[in-house]
Amino acid sequence: MNNPKNINSNKQRQALRKQLRQQRNALDSHTQESHALGLEKQLGRSQLFKRSKRIALYLAADGEIDPGFLIESAWSSNKKVYLPVLSPFADRLYFAPYTENSKMKLNRYNIAEPDVHPGLWLKPQQLDLILMPLVGFDLAGNRLGMGGGYYDRSLNFKHFRKVSYRPYLIGLAHQLQHIKELPQQPHDVPLFMIATEQQLHICK
Repeated sequence: MNNPKNINSNKQRQALRKQLRQQRNALDSHTQESHALGLEKQLGRSQLFKRSKRIALYLAADGEIDPGFLIESAWSSNKKVYLPVLSPFADRLYFAPYTENSKMKLNRYNIAEPDVHPGLWLKPQQLDLILMPLVGFDLAGNRLGMGGGYYDRSLNFKHFRKVSYRPYLIGLAHQLQHIKELPQQPHDVPLFMIATEQQLHICK
């Protein structure tokens, strides 16, 4: 039998997701680029980013803040960059190497992924830093995603590790995606930090 509290929480999250996606999609291209530059300035200069060697990022879609400048910064510093890929064998994410010359293919959600042999994929535990998209966040490190649960399932092992252990999980967002308090669910994986165009929020 469904818990009424969980049903209510799901409805809240769905309403928030719709509202926040509309807000970020309303940003014009100039504002998007300005936010992307601000994000790189905030996070690219941090010691955590500088000392990380294997970094997972994403290709922006649906109004997400664009980490493209961070990807370029990582490449120029000889860091290894990875993008999430959907495994056909399990309902979770792996991470494939991504370079300027990577051949790409579309997954079942029409999201571009590096077209490389699965033998080159990494598990999340093998990364130093995972920079992930989100729809909403609060300062306690709660993340509202798109609803598919892929990151939560793939990072479930973080429930048994301190957030200050590798891989560090950082949510990337426009500052306007900040919510005072997000309704939590048991499977949610807490973030170590939120990075926006304005500042770095170390989660409480």
